[in-house]
Amino acid sequence: MAGKIPERFIDELLNRVDIVDLVGERVQLKRLGGNYQALCPFHNEKTPSFTVSQPKQFYHCFGCGAHGTAIRFLMEYDRMDFRDAVGQLARRIGLEVPEGARAVNVEQHERLYQMLGRAAELYQKWLYDHPSRQCAMRYLKSRGLNAEIATRFGLGFAPPGWDHLARSIPEREDLVAVGLLIQKAGNQPYDRFRDRIMFPIRDRRGRTIGFGGRALGDGNPKYLNSPDSPIFHKGQELYGLDKVLELDRRPAAIVVVEGYMDVVALAQYGLPRVVATLGTATSTLQVERLFRSTRDLIFCFDGDAAGRQAAWRALLSTLPTLREGRQARFLFLPEGEDPDSFVRSKGQEATAAALRDARPLSDFLLEHLALDVDMSTIDGRARLVDEALPLLRRLPADVFRRMLIERLALLVQLEPGYIEACTDAREKPGPKVGAAPRGGKMPMVRRTPVRLALALLLHRPSLAQLVNDVESLRDSAIPGLPLLVQLLELAHLKPHINSPGLLEHYRDSEHEAALWKLATWDHMVPELGMEAEFRGALARVHALLHTKRLQYLNERLQRGELTSAEWREWVSLKQGS
Repeated sequence: MAGKIPERFIDELLNRVDIVDLVGERVQLKRLGGNYQALCPFHNEKTPSFTVSQPKQFYHCFGCGAHGTAIRFLMEYDRMDFRDAVGQLARRIGLEVPEGARAVNVEQHERLYQMLGRAAELYQKWLYDHPSRQCAMRYLKSRGLNAEIATRFGLGFAPPGWDHLARSIPEREDLVAVGLLIQKAGNQPYDRFRDRIMFPIRDRRGRTIGFGGRALGDGNPKYLNSPDSPIFHKGQELYGLDKVLELDRRPAAIVVVEGYMDVVALAQYGLPRVVATLGTATSTLQVERLFRSTRDLIFCFDGDAAGRQAAWRALLSTLPTLREGRQARFLFLPEGEDPDSFVRSKGQEATAAALRDARPLSDFLLEHLALDVDMSTIDGRARLVDEALPLLRRLPADVFRRMLIERLALLVQLEPGYIEACTDAREKPGPKVGAAPRGGKMPMVRRTPVRLALALLLHRPSLAQLVNDVESLRDSAIPGLPLLVQLLELAHLKPHINSPGLLEHYRDSEHEAALWKLATWDHMVPELGMEAEFRGALARVHALLHTKRLQYLNERLQRGELTSAEWREWVSLKQGS
């Protein structure tokens, strides 16, 4: 296993990398004022809305909302994982990833990738030249697949027999490690996949990491997947994602289905932005991974009971990921149909139209909760609210949750405020901020002292050194103030941290969208005036805290409840008013 890369190393890396040079090697940049601009590499556009800031060392697209540091850019553009992106940037500037953070099995992993690639090539070869291939070819033709799509997805054939792969690849220990061979005590290892159509499973970079095998004839189970291995984890990967990103790095929508054959068939019929889970229920990790590439997910399931149950599990996994700007929809096909059969019988246009008409997650959620509930009775409506509350609590406190609460309130004949009070016992954040609107416009942010302080701190983290008493700012009742305290403490702990270092610290957190909107907000404060504006914003925050505390003590005074310590505090505050 690899150790965690120290945060101080990430900070040092982002302090030394020049994101303009990095992005400029891959995208044609033009200087515009203090920034650089280009056509966005993550979505199709005719007017440049992709901006790279040299002073702030991050990129942001005002069209599709893509944003990040140098690390995120490599992850998205070159389809690297986090560790690989950090390693490449480190090599670029002559740093070495700390010894304890290196993957101790890097050489073994590289060997496994190469060996799985060789296995994939063998399976593809056997599909066309093995004496037993006729059954496999008949099956693919019966499913309407042509040679071009089979080649594009690297489909192959595992012949019947026990040792075809074992005899073809000598590294038996590695074959066992990735599950291509099964080793039982006292026996010779034998091939896991036999007499099956083979679907290579690839990571975002296109490397083969495992296989799915579809039985020919009466084989059991019908679909067999590679077991988890050092480089393959079923609950994290998605079949076909590499092909989606190869076609479009920032697709408008991605369709999620259950079967490998569904992905391949939809691609053959001109619907290539489709992925499949790997024989497991959709996980939150998989959904979050997809939302890093798109804002719109369409879950397409069979219309039978099993399909609806799978869809409900997918909905539960999706709820925690639904930050502003993201949406999930659900399409249920007629009973007896799956995406493969539907597109072959109805055609591309009808399937695309059905996907466009997929139902919003909110509709499916409320419909599912209302099953077997008598909405004409108070008891039935109360039961619906009780079942909805735990699900609402999974949602980030933003516009979507507020609108869903309003729909639920209308359905059960309650005030939205009552349901919201029941839902959220946690801190209520201020208005959620997310990606900028389309069209290249700067994000609109209502100017408050806390937001201005956050924006200036993100622009110049060294401003935190002006704050000597962070404790005096702790008040969870003022929207955004707890987050400001977090950033101040982080900047105090790491006095040399820069803007991308702060933003990288909050990557994939609940605050990421809000901080990126503030980071790209045009607050109109010139460089020379930042220190004064920052001090002024904090002074206004302190004044607000002063007023709130005095109001609280006044109320206690009127009720005759002031303690002696509170009396002295009240006198001091009155004198300072």
